[in-house]
Amino acid sequence: MIDYRAGSGGDEVKRIQQRLAELKLYSGPLDGNYGGGTESAVKAFQRNNDMAVDGVVGSGTWACLFNGSDIPHPAIFNESLDYRCLALTGTFETNTGAPDCFCALSGDFDGQGMSFGVLQWNFGQNTLQPLLKEFISQNPDAAKAVFQDELDIVTTALTAPHDELMGFIRSIQHPVKHVVNEPWRGMARALGRTPAFQRIQVKYAADLFNRSLTMCKEYGLKSQRAAMLMFDICVQNGSIGQLVKARISAEFNRLPADLNEQDMEVRKMQIIANRRAEAADSRWIEDVRARKLTIANGVGVVHGVSIDLANQFGITLAPL
Repeated sequence: MIDYRAGSGGDEVKRIQQRLAELKLYSGPLDGNYGGGTESAVKAFQRNNDMAVDGVVGSGTWACLFNGSDIPHPAIFNESLDYRCLALTGTFETNTGAPDCFCALSGDFDGQGMSFGVLQWNFGQNTLQPLLKEFISQNPDAAKAVFQDELDIVTTALTAPHDELMGFIRSIQHPVKHVVNEPWRGMARALGRTPAFQRIQVKYAADLFNRSLTMCKEYGLKSQRAAMLMFDICVQNGSIGQLVKARISAEFNRLPADLNEQDMEVRKMQIIANRRAEAADSRWIEDVRARKLTIANGVGVVHGVSIDLANQFGITLAPL
């Protein structure tokens, strides 16, 4: 069942916000980010219409909002699996749903000048420059629309000596709080919302996604959800060590042989989720466990946000 709730994002959420604004129930930004303000407005609408008050826009609430129309599938369902995996990991990493997870921006708090995007590519390690250069060269009209009169400055900065580039990047943010100044912060948000730059982020995450597919084969896993689990492990944890792998294999061997294919897939993912979490830094074990078990089980709560892989991201137990 399709629904929109805290943590959801995209054009459908923007439609909900626009409708609630028309009804004078919502006064926040029309940004397609289903946050607390949107949830409160949905609850107010449900209360006004004698509906169950849960802050979730399911088929009934959608029909009431939009004159009996059917609730649409999220547009993200039409994207490739690697895009959807990156968007879900981005939701975990940034606490913001797609598309805003593609706009994540951090200043020089870590000495890298500026970090941007789902996987926080940065200037300090020269990982962000290739993405920006490719975007500008392949999408000149979109680049002009994003950067306007500052495009020449951006283009020149990307070809400047590294120290000069880093000096410029540090000059456009607060020297202590490392918050990027306007208009640069707004331009970064516009850049991350550009489909072309989102595709570039997916391209530059391809090595991680391909590694996740290889790991699925190593562990005998065959589903989209398994690819998501392995991708998230690659991003958050790097890999699975040999000792952890040995423990996982031993537990696989003890699984009941009469489990059906989907139940076997889920049980294997649960084992991987738990063993990889227990191998994490002791400070983060339960955070890693919640995140990985949410993927393994298909539903869960991460950082206080309810996640449903099938209904929000179209990631299921369907075969790869």
